[in-house]
Amino acid sequence: MLRLRRGVVVASEPLTVEVAGERRPAWADRTLVGRPEVGDEVVVNVAALDLSLGSGGFDIVHANLTRGLDARPESETHVMKLNYSSLQHPVEPLELPDDVSATETPLSTPVAVIALHGHLAPLAWAAASARPGLRLGFVQAAGGALPGTLSRDVPELRARDLVHRHVTAGASHGGAEEAITAVGAIHALASADDVDAIVVGPGPGILGSATRYGHGGMAALDAAHAALALALPTLVAPRMSSSDPRARHRGLSHHSRTVLSMLLATVRVPVPEAGIEGWPLLEEGAPEGGSPQAALDDLIEVCGERHDIAVRSIDLAGYAESGLPRTTMGRTIEEDPLFFAAPLAAGDALAEAVAA
Repeated sequence: MLRLRRGVVVASEPLTVEVAGERRPAWADRTLVGRPEVGDEVVVNVAALDLSLGSGGFDIVHANLTRGLDARPESETHVMKLNYSSLQHPVEPLELPDDVSATETPLSTPVAVIALHGHLAPLAWAAASARPGLRLGFVQAAGGALPGTLSRDVPELRARDLVHRHVTAGASHGGAEEAITAVGAIHALASADDVDAIVVGPGPGILGSATRYGHGGMAALDAAHAALALALPTLVAPRMSSSDPRARHRGLSHHSRTVLSMLLATVRVPVPEAGIEGWPLLEEGAPEGGSPQAALDDLIEVCGERHDIAVRSIDLAGYAESGLPRTTMGRTIEEDPLFFAAPLAAGDALAEAVAA
């Protein structure tokens, strides 16, 4: 059952709610519950904070009892997101009218698939660096956080014009635009005149059970198949790490190994070159399995003759100085350069695919 509790907003920046005499960090999806103000009585879901979840360690406002019970309808459409849940709400879908099919209108916009939200910023930066003025559409699909307003990276990337359009697809919601399905979002963006390339991936945080199939990274399989079904050039950015304390994610993550082994058609898999001067963990000293060469060896094994591996030159130092996010799960870019190097390679390859 939902762990719902009554509370009172005691601070708005950052949002803090007092529950049973305890002040607790909270977050509100303003697209669904509005903007909480100090003094508002709210109902919060306390499950994540009570369970001490790392990326979800805060209460979530479920309803605002003070000012959220008289909301006016913003849309008359009958298309619902989070349908048949207590949070269902109508949206205007992005999908093209009359369901124009890709077979009738051949498309060529390249698509890069990421399995982690932390890959979005380095990929977008590298793509724009390789092809200035590139207009990138981001499709936020399942696998991580569903609210499109939770990400801190997307507003920053949009402010820098590194992400041109943001679409929340499927159960994801609250983006600048909405799509009923990920394939519908990809098709609509690929058909648009103001999108040169597309990246598809989850919102912040992913669910994981340390099993082969039970993790949010599997959403990359569906995203890649959607792009392939639309006959679009499809790239898959592998998840890699120089120093993740979990051996299953060091070097080539088991998440990417599983997705690449299950794909039903050929994709392009960009990887960073092995030797990047000035980054010791990429040259020597990385924990066992955490070097680019070890990751490449794993990729060669899993890809075999099915997928195309593309080794790319990257500007890791340039990204480190860009002002964009440079940590992942508490590790800095200096401590885990391979994590950032992989999406940088994907962004460079995506820019090349646009030129092609």
